[in-house]
Amino acid sequence: MKHAPHAAVLLVLVCTLPAAALGQDPDPAAQSGEDEIQVFLDCQTFHCDFDHFRREIPFVSWVRDRQDANVHVLGTIQLTGGGGREHTFTLIGLRELAGRRDTLQYTSVNTDTSAEIRDGLVRVVKLGLVPFVATTSLWDLLDVTYRRPVIARPAAQDADPWNLWVFTLSVGGNFRGESERRSFSGNGSIRANRTAENVKIDLRLSGRASRAETDVPELDTTFVNTQERYDFNGLLVWSLSDHWSAGIRTSALHNNFVNQDLTITVAPAIEYNIFPYGESTRRQLTLRYSLGVSVFDYEEVRVFGRTSETRPTHRLEVGLATQQPWGSISASVTGFQFLHDLSKHRLSLFGGPRIRLFRGLNFNVLGSIARIKDQLFIAGAGLTPEERLLRTRQFSTDFQYFVLLSFSYRFGSRFANIVNPRMGSSGGIIFF
Repeated sequence: MKHAPHAAVLLVLVCTLPAAALGQDPDPAAQSGEDEIQVFLDCQTFHCDFDHFRREIPFVSWVRDRQDANVHVLGTIQLTGGGGREHTFTLIGLRELAGRRDTLQYTSVNTDTSAEIRDGLVRVVKLGLVPFVATTSLWDLLDVTYRRPVIARPAAQDADPWNLWVFTLSVGGNFRGESERRSFSGNGSIRANRTAENVKIDLRLSGRASRAETDVPELDTTFVNTQERYDFNGLLVWSLSDHWSAGIRTSALHNNFVNQDLTITVAPAIEYNIFPYGESTRRQLTLRYSLGVSVFDYEEVRVFGRTSETRPTHRLEVGLATQQPWGSISASVTGFQFLHDLSKHRLSLFGGPRIRLFRGLNFNVLGSIARIKDQLFIAGAGLTPEERLLRTRQFSTDFQYFVLLSFSYRFGSRFANIVNPRMGSSGGIIFF
């Protein structure tokens, strides 16, 4: 079943446990009783503060390995149109509780503080654990408190004057220097988006400029590297059904690193999701096709002897994202092609899995590989040795790749329910 807790309704669960009341360390032997719920929290979001969960929900035993649990709490997250976050918790019964499953959601707004979000997540998980605890002898130690909601205001006063539009402004920069080198970079952006069930609009304008000066006393000269990138991206999407969407993407780009004075692209697209979009926090398998046109204006004459051109393009993307009790996978395969010359194309693969191999051991892979045959923008004059060494301009390549591999292993006591933040164990507070 799915719940959507109202902000004005607060259910507080009070548990009386002798060890906690006396301030004593719980006895591991007592914690392993048959009637105690053992919970594995599987939540990777920033606000899932494990110490805070253990402190605020003392009527279960928190374990560090899924194999020791009889309830697996799987937390996922996705952004809302207003800049908030929709947090979904799926509580999965294991072992003697196998077959029980509940799903609860909590939505935070973009003005909520980290503490408010953290407390909201704890409240939702606490409510979700009640049906599991109610099947044990601990039910007699729980109580429920209800706070009557405040009478709602008239609907006219709740009207949204912004009509779902959300605006975000950002600006920043930095200076760095030493005796023979000085650098500056600045950036800024403005974003406007409106997200409704039937239509989504996302507009973003951003820019970044940098300048670095390096003195070379041996040559009695100063090498100057200036980079500029300004771009606009627009997206308009219509919801056609639980599985189909249609939209159009537009973009405009100025980037001297890749010899593009101005590039404008317009590309209508259609997308099909194998799974209903309502399951997007847990799993997605999408196929997206777009057909568009790009207009290029180059800063320098490119290698094919042109300073501008207009080319039709098309793109096919397959995306997979799933988060399950055994781990998660996020991956995409993209094929891009210029229609005037099918040999000018790009094929890329990006993503990787995070797999829970067995007790405490996780295997993580993240990488990408691309076959590149679409670099129409390469300047015909070629690059100087300095430009190649310092990578101030993009040069021709047939492929790109990167791979990150890691293992993580956690072991030790199954019973890790004591929270002690002294001397640096900060329990969710990060010190910089």
